[in-house]
Amino acid sequence: MMMRNRMKASSAVGGNGSGLARAALAGVMVLGLGQAAFANDTRELKPVSVRGDVNMTPASGRDDPDAPLQILVSLSEQKLDVYRGTTLISSSRVSSGKPGHGTPTGVFSILEKRKRHFSNIYDNAPMPYMQRLTWSGIALHQGHVPNRPASHGCVRLPKGFAAELFSMTERGGHVIVTRGATHPGMIESAALPGALARPTEVASLSDASGLRPGLPVSDSDPATVASIESMDVAPLAEEPLRILITRHPPVSKVRELQRMLASLDYGPGPVDGVAGRRTRAATQDFQNAMDLPATGEADDITMARLYREAGESRPRSGRIYVRRKFREIYSSDIDLADADAPLGTHLYTLIGREGARQKARWMGVTAADGDGADARSVLDRITWTDEARAFVEDRLAIGSSLMVTDRPFRLHSGLGTDFVVMTRQ
Repeated sequence: MMMRNRMKASSAVGGNGSGLARAALAGVMVLGLGQAAFANDTRELKPVSVRGDVNMTPASGRDDPDAPLQILVSLSEQKLDVYRGTTLISSSRVSSGKPGHGTPTGVFSILEKRKRHFSNIYDNAPMPYMQRLTWSGIALHQGHVPNRPASHGCVRLPKGFAAELFSMTERGGHVIVTRGATHPGMIESAALPGALARPTEVASLSDASGLRPGLPVSDSDPATVASIESMDVAPLAEEPLRILITRHPPVSKVRELQRMLASLDYGPGPVDGVAGRRTRAATQDFQNAMDLPATGEADDITMARLYREAGESRPRSGRIYVRRKFREIYSSDIDLADADAPLGTHLYTLIGREGARQKARWMGVTAADGDGADARSVLDRITWTDEARAFVEDRLAIGSSLMVTDRPFRLHSGLGTDFVVMTRQ
């Protein structure tokens, strides 16, 4: 799969479109939403920049020819950029939603593709090379592209470019819509799954002991019959994963307090989530019995002691969901530090591997800021369970993505979709 890695002045994407289909399957399309996209939004637009303290760096030229294709459209600039990994290879103009017909922001995926399509909302209007983002009518498609937002919410593409882009993508490719211009950057974090393939231990023979550990102390060790020159690795997964990490569905702390006090016979009254007089009195009785400050409140120390006395594990604060080919294949609790603090919405994509141990190389894009929660600091708050990390790492493929968000996702992430998160409508 080859494509020229030089930027072209024309609006058409160079190279063999059909040869790029596999890389584009897991590609990421990133769009920046301009001022005119929302009728009531008159704030001055400021580009979304990637700050240097996030350990994210711009294009480095290191991406291999098979890195996922990525498309970034800045609707504040009415411009589309095509990336392979983090390397810019082409650009084109676009036209986004006009005032009163704003394009929603968030993280989407391509749900449907049709070369010939007609709108069932706007007088059967033609929408050639349609790539659907929502079932409510938002799509990428060929159309008139003036130097301003002019659509009814879709992202219009020039004729030649729309056809070429259509040939490069497949269902499931991500589309990120943001208010301002953005770009991908490389990112490293211990919270990102770190291995595409795990080394397989190989044993070597010894005259003295028959079998001994496969990694020799030195190549000249006389007891080693055969030294290991390279490690075998397990075969790579072929289908990319879609991973989402978010806060655990909220549980009423007062209801949990009442439930456990009742199980320990402290009589807190009905388990209704209301901290009434009986609940506060029962809490004080428990605190006095445990030599804790008798505040009558469900503070962290009291809750931790309640879980211990009730013989229960404290609930984890985060949740991970994994999909592949539009189907959920795994979910599990994980730990998320400062779970009540903003997360924002960030998407990380596995774009390649390097070295003998197949170290994963990830890039990141921020779809929505989280009041200081940048792409790196959010990852620092995640602690995986061994089970969840092993499940994901055993199935990683280039093009797999991980989204971290504090926004709802169930409403638009039904059957036959990847994870869809709207940050603004």
